[in-house]
This record gives sequence, structure tokens and C-alpha cells, in this order.
Amino acid sequence: MDGQRRLKAGSVLCVGAGGLGSPAAMYLAAAGVGRIGIVDFDVVDYSNLQRQIIHGTSSVGKTKLESAKARLIDINPHIQIDTYETALSSENALELFAPYDVILDGTDNFPTRYLTNDACVLLGKPNAYGSIFRFEGQASVFAAKDGPCYRCLYPEPPPPGLVPSCAEGGVLGVLPGVIGVIQATETIKLITGIGEPLVGRFMIYDALRMKFRELKLRKDPDCPVCGTHPTVTTLIDYEEFCGLRPSVEPAAAAAGAAAPSATEISAVELKQRLDRGDTLVIVDVREPNEYQINRIPGSVLIPLGEIPRRYAELDQDAELVMHCKMGGRSAKAADYLRSVGFKRVLNLKGGILDWVDKVDPSQPKY
Repeated sequence: MDGQRRLKAGSVLCVGAGGLGSPAAMYLAAAGVGRIGIVDFDVVDYSNLQRQIIHGTSSVGKTKLESAKARLIDINPHIQIDTYETALSSENALELFAPYDVILDGTDNFPTRYLTNDACVLLGKPNAYGSIFRFEGQASVFAAKDGPCYRCLYPEPPPPGLVPSCAEGGVLGVLPGVIGVIQATETIKLITGIGEPLVGRFMIYDALRMKFRELKLRKDPDCPVCGTHPTVTTLIDYEEFCGLRPSVEPAAAAAGAAAPSATEISAVELKQRLDRGDTLVIVDVREPNEYQINRIPGSVLIPLGEIPRRYAELDQDAELVMHCKMGGRSAKAADYLRSVGFKRVLNLKGGILDWVDKVDPSQPKY
């Protein structure tokens, strides 16, 4: 009875209503957590339904917040559901996190992950962390009292584009269910004060082998956020920290428009050049599972992570057109090829999605 009262008086903020946030929020509502907040600004798409089980086909096209709130109230009408239809940022994170006892990290990108961690450390809020990729998941509790934070484990983010997102790299649909439920379990333990939370422990789940491994984590005294002498005392620009750049260059933005780049080609222009017989080598830098969904006819598949060891397969004298899903990964591949001596390299602006929209709408999108 005491534990149930603590749950009723407890509050949790779920960052994201996607793969991890879906099962976590549903079980927290069912457990009787009195106040659940959700931060999300996306809409439900059919491609979400294989893993984001809080949503259904009737919710496609609705905001994820609208869909999630309706489902949680249906599970437990006696709790308070707060929704925040906004992107989490350095400007709003501290204000959003402040009213809640536990922050549940259901993010799927590095800038928001580091932002969530740093905000939790600055506010003294425990972070029920989880992440997923393909067939592997991870979970821990960061930023708890005397425990390590995410930066103690990963002081620096990986190079941009090295780790594909779930949409790009794929994920086993049931995997976020396993990790999200673990996050909910840790949250319930933190609120009720029972058991031994994953503080100072990092759990790795291998779905293909059905194995769990645990690594011991120690608080890093030199951690820039939670260490003895922290250097990060306010929230920073996490897009810049993770090496990401806006799609419009500052000079072009100041002029009010993005001028066409000499290193880019549009989908329509590429189709025109192919139709008139220009000799172009189209290099697809997506993952193999993405290539199976849709492709530009005649393209060569070399995933971004393999470019440094496979670029010799490409003719340096040929005119290359690099492409990915939306243009970000292929821009990095094009930059790398230019750095090793390729002179005629173009990047397909907007990627395969723009090609499908403007050239070949018969192909599926993802």
C-alpha cells in the first residue's frame, strides 16, 4: 500500500512517444503513476506501428501526443497526463524537467540524448535511460545521487553519420518493448524506493542470442558535467556539440534563401541527365535494408560506414552522384571522397525521398 501511494504521488516525464516511450508510458500508467508527462512533436505514421505500440492504425496522421494521451487515459483514467508538443531544446529542457521526479529517456538521436543527460544532472533528476539499434538494446539509470551520468560512459558523441537511426539501420520490432519495459521497471523502483536500480550498472541486451550482459560503471571525477570540477554548468548547443550543421548555410539564411550549390544536384535534374544519356555513377550510401525498400535504378550500394575502405572501387575520373535517404549521409560521403582526391562528386539534394516524390512516386517511402 505504501508503494502504491508513492506511485500515485510520483511523476515521470517521458521524452518521446516512440518505440521506447510507448511501452514505458503504458506500463507506468497501468502501475498507477499519478502524473505522466510526454514530450513529442511528431505525427503517427504507418511505419511507426511495427514498434510504437501505443499507437494504432486509427491514429495515423494524428499527433503522437494526442494518440498516446488517449491510450493512457483508456488504460488508467485516474491519472494526470501532461503533453508538450515541442522539440526538446536547451531553452525549454530545464523548465520541462523541473516538475517531475524521474525523466525517462526515449530519444533516438545523440543531441537530445546528451541534452537530456545534462539537464538531469543540473537538476538532480534521475534519468531512466534506454537505447536500441537493430537487435541490441541498452539500459541504465544515469544522474542518480552519487551515480555516473551518460557522459561518464560516452564523453564524446560518435562522428556524425556513423550510427544510423532506427529508420535508417532498422530495429527488431519487439526490441523497444523489452528495453522500454526495463526503463519503466527502473522508474517504478526509483519512485517506490524498492530493489536495486541500475545505478552504476550498464545493461546490454542481445536479442539474437537472448543474452543480457552487465558492465560496471563508475562516476568519472573528470566528467565535464557531473565531475568534481564541472565545465558544463549550463545547457549548450547540442547540435553543434554532436557535429551536426543546419541544412542552410548562415550566409544563405541571412540572404533569405539558399542558393543552389555547385556540389548538389536535384532529383529532377538527375532524371533529365540520365534521360539524355549522361554517364553518371550513382552511389547509394544507405544501409542494405534501406536499399531493399527503394532505389534509383542502376545505383551502386556502398554504405556510408564502408566508404573509407571501399572508395577504391569507384573510378576517380567518373562523375559520381551520392545519395541516401534525405541527403545528410551522402553529403558526408561526398566530402570524404573529395578529401581523397575525387574531383567530380555531386550530392543528391533531398535524397531518395525527393526522387520518389518528384520522379518515381511508384516506389514506397519510409
